[in-house]
Amino acid sequence: MASTQTKNRRAALMLSVFAAGMVGLAFASVPLYQLFCQVTGYGGTPQINAAASDVVSEQLIDVRFDANTNNSLPWKFKPVQNKMTVKLGEAKLAFYQARNTSDETITGTAVFNVTPHKAGPYFSKIDCFCFTEQTLKPGQAIDMPVEFYVDPEIFTNPNTKDVKAITLSYTFYRSEDEKSTDDPTGKPKTAARAAAADNKIKG
Repeated sequence: MASTQTKNRRAALMLSVFAAGMVGLAFASVPLYQLFCQVTGYGGTPQINAAASDVVSEQLIDVRFDANTNNSLPWKFKPVQNKMTVKLGEAKLAFYQARNTSDETITGTAVFNVTPHKAGPYFSKIDCFCFTEQTLKPGQAIDMPVEFYVDPEIFTNPNTKDVKAITLSYTFYRSEDEKSTDDPTGKPKTAARAAAADNKIKG
């Protein structure tokens, strides 16, 4: 009997340690996953480069622009241009516009991706408003630039040579140090928490 109880306690302890380890791994995996996406372009995550490509091709590709705003952020957010036709490797500048429609100063942060997802490794940002938080006063509107290029190698890869258009999409959320008015707990709603809430609703 004592032997059985000892085995049960040992099994319970092992399960507790395993559960704690899995929770720790889950938290640690978030920044690792983000880094993995930025390096590989997984999930449509664009690359980030300090300079434009050294090679500019005469081949053309369409880049479309999409804008979304989380419900917690009372802003109007839209692309200034809906589409651009660009040369592969050529650095181009596009603009998005945001306007604070509330009566309070609010800070927002943008998350982004491109579709089709397989184009992520070939879409590079040189500079972007999404690299920093944006703070808008009541009624304030700003034009925000994004400088980018599409790697010419996109047409040499058999898996992506059929891509004729890429859509660059942003979603703005309240900054993590902002308190969300639609959060009943009164806790700050970070972009990650807001995205998780959106996914839960959609699921």
